[in-house]
Amino acid sequence: MLTSEERRGFWREPDGTPTSRSIAFQQWALAAHDVLVETAATYHGLISDADLIEAVQARTNIRTSQRNWLGTVLTPVVHLCYRQGEPPLTSLVVGQRDRLVGEGYDEVLLVADLSPITDPDKRERHAAEAQLDCYRWAGSAPADGGEPRVPPLQVAPIRKAAARSTGRTTSRVATGRATATKAAKPKRVAKSDQPVTVCPSCFIALPATGVCDNCA
Repeated sequence: MLTSEERRGFWREPDGTPTSRSIAFQQWALAAHDVLVETAATYHGLISDADLIEAVQARTNIRTSQRNWLGTVLTPVVHLCYRQGEPPLTSLVVGQRDRLVGEGYDEVLLVADLSPITDPDKRERHAAEAQLDCYRWAGSAPADGGEPRVPPLQVAPIRKAAARSTGRTTSRVATGRATATKAAKPKRVAKSDQPVTVCPSCFIALPATGVCDNCA
């Protein structure tokens, strides 16, 4: 059994047996989908990025020494929900401190062929409607259909004020990424950030042939 000091990369608990990145991400994506379905079962329920990271690792008994990987795990969940006709369950993931979906919500828009929303307040209001769709789908909304949760208001002014005090502008991303942003200009979407086709069985991105190398 490997000691905690010897465990690197990706491993299985409790003995520390090494596993691969692809297997870890596949199982974490499946676990994340299940956790988000359960989250939607509570009206106005949300889950922080930190709590989701811990939940998927605990459920799969696969852990890692790496950081900032949640966005990569949630991307196939976005596509899975879209293909299966489910509401965007990843909209229920918010930052641990600010309770905002942040720019991580852009993947939900991209998969539906919509442009990213650069205004933070408008993005949060859009996400609140998507969250309500999740509660209605899961049956947790009240009989009258419910109402969107009230997102934190005046997001942009608050962030600008904080930036002035620190001398920089930062953006909290719900999927675990942190990137610089300027709200005044539309964000250009890099080719690498465009929606990808993923295998419905293993959640690995498909090559140009459309045949999954992992499942073939």
